[in-house]
Amino acid sequence: MIDIHSHILPGIDDGAQTLEDSLAMARQAVEQGISTIIATPHHRNGKFENDKNSILLKVEELNREIERAGIPIRVLPGQECRIHGEVIDGFHNGEILTMNDNGKYVLIEFSSNHVPMYANQLLCNMQFEGILPIIVHPERNHKLLEQPELVYEMVEKGIFMQVTAASIVGAFGKKIQTFSMQMFEANLVHFIASDAHNVTSRGCKMKDAYKVIEKKFGSEYVSYLKENARLVMEGKPIWSNNPQPIRKKRSFFNLLPF
Repeated sequence: MIDIHSHILPGIDDGAQTLEDSLAMARQAVEQGISTIIATPHHRNGKFENDKNSILLKVEELNREIERAGIPIRVLPGQECRIHGEVIDGFHNGEILTMNDNGKYVLIEFSSNHVPMYANQLLCNMQFEGILPIIVHPERNHKLLEQPELVYEMVEKGIFMQVTAASIVGAFGKKIQTFSMQMFEANLVHFIASDAHNVTSRGCKMKDAYKVIEKKFGSEYVSYLKENARLVMEGKPIWSNNPQPIRKKRSFFNLLPF
């Protein structure tokens, strides 16, 4: 299993703070059935800045320590980039790191309660430049929760979506779990990932999340998600099901003729 989103690098964002934390996360990932994990520290989110070269060095260092500790997992480089107007410039000047440094996919994060007005144009421009955006944890964005049609519109334009494993199992609450399931039902999810920050409050829940997906949608959906993670790691085109709009459930009061 491949995890495409994790904050396993020590001491550079709000994820692992020490090498011991990173090794504990690596061990937990192995217990969850993960063999490869992409380290994706925050970049340009208003608090943390981690550019391409610094991440590449940190990944090399951590892999050496993981090998020394005898943990059967490998870490690949990536980055969780907060959306900003200079993303494309950052890609060209060597600041932005694609997944596994393959020049193809980039994790893009929105703030928790906002989607900027320029987002659609920027995401389209990224595609024109050959950079394929993956929006991380859209199910946890307040604006998208209230306006799920925005998710559909982005996917229709070729933008990919990654839902967090913890959201699927209800760790962020019922509302976010329900929205996650609605996205799956509408074929608006291309990946799940741990977004793990530690082994306690934000641990890796990939095994349980895949069990939920298999029970509700079948083993083929699980295979689809796992295969897409592998394809991203290799920088190859991913699979995408035919997206559908999320249907808002109307309340009894909305049906009354007032």
